[in-house]
Amino acid sequence: MTRPLYTVEHRTVDYVSGPLLVAEHAERVAYDELVDIVTPGGDLRRGQVLEIEGDRMVVQVLGGTRGLDVTSTAVLARARTAQLPVGRDLIGRVLDGMGRPADGGPPVLPAALRDLNGHPVNPVARAYPAEFIETGISAIDGLHTLVRGQKLPVFSGYGLPGLELATRIAQTARVPGAEDGFVVVFAAIGVTDREAAFVRTRFAEGAALERSVVFVNRADEPAAERLVCPRAALTAAEYLAFELDLHVLVVLVDMTNYCEALREAAAAREEVPGRRGYPGYMYSDLASLFERAGRIHGRGGTVTQLPVLSMPDDDVTHPIPDITGYITEGQIVLSRELDRRGIAPPIDVLPSLSRLMNVGIGAGRTREDHRGVADQLSTFLGRGQELRRLIAIVGEQALSDDDRRILAFVEDFERRFVGQREQRRSIEETLDLAWELLAPFPATELRRIKPELVERHHRPAPQGSA
Repeated sequence: MTRPLYTVEHRTVDYVSGPLLVAEHAERVAYDELVDIVTPGGDLRRGQVLEIEGDRMVVQVLGGTRGLDVTSTAVLARARTAQLPVGRDLIGRVLDGMGRPADGGPPVLPAALRDLNGHPVNPVARAYPAEFIETGISAIDGLHTLVRGQKLPVFSGYGLPGLELATRIAQTARVPGAEDGFVVVFAAIGVTDREAAFVRTRFAEGAALERSVVFVNRADEPAAERLVCPRAALTAAEYLAFELDLHVLVVLVDMTNYCEALREAAAAREEVPGRRGYPGYMYSDLASLFERAGRIHGRGGTVTQLPVLSMPDDDVTHPIPDITGYITEGQIVLSRELDRRGIAPPIDVLPSLSRLMNVGIGAGRTREDHRGVADQLSTFLGRGQELRRLIAIVGEQALSDDDRRILAFVEDFERRFVGQREQRRSIEETLDLAWELLAPFPATELRRIKPELVERHHRPAPQGSA
């Protein structure tokens, strides 16, 4: 076997624990440095230095520690950090979690090598997120709009179609007026064989893969590789956005699997656990990923993030969604009740939120009636949810005609507006449908919309048709 040149070879492995290896007498080795592990059989596995304490180094073995021992295993220092080959050649490829080809194609022809951890961006150089990204899903585009440079997570639950929604958005999203400069980087983290096959099939449909870079990390691969997968995806996205001036949407599924791998690595290092056993630095670790989204002054491209996570027990106060909510700019929440009723995608509109929606909508971006229509729909939905709770107490007989009209609106909204299934809608179609749903209400009740816009768009339903 021909080996590359190394600065020093360490044959002082002390012990192996989980995905970690500890070696003594560390010399000329730096934090975060890339190393190679020579197995007893002579094979090479990639590793990364996580910690240096005195003359000891803790190495995360990215290929797994199975088969390693303390007598014949060696660590070969490379004197460089973990890097990813990047270039326009990435587009249209399926890669594993380490960035290696997994589609049977040739090796990626690199234009450059980039550090997997990225490079800090001066806050002064950051531009405020703006401009609309059309996902084709009415519950997002109409009520919780995604804008370029934003990080908007999807809060799913085990058994809910979070992965299906993520692949659908990757297929249907576009930037109005800049379709040719739009690319999706999709990272499937810790997925099962069935889910991996689903991802491949969805991207093979139509021309989705032609404008995408897909990373697939399987659940049976070493947990350490789950820590690398999102960083590899974001490194590719940053190159495409800030060096090739493309608009990049990064979809990360499932960040809960990433956090579980983080907890496993922390336990192997015998660190003091934080909430529910997760390491205390999970906030800063997730922030190091999510904050790689944004826009930079003087650069034509943007990086937008749509991370998907599964909430254990549907608990929004669980550390993973709780921390994610602090770092990101809103959330899209999936509803188990809507999913049981067959409404797809089962997006729960009221607890969902996009904090940057206002900067991406309005005249010249979506439509001048967008903000008012979204507010009016949310107002009626809130009243409808209150009425549903009231019915459970006093019965439906106590409702007035106005109350019944609100309830009919909510049913129609969930069935037609939210439950669009595989249909793709433009923002114009979404707003036109919203006006159809508002037609049973007299103009005097549409108080959240400017009167001139009501006069222009409102088409009252014929008497008795509500």
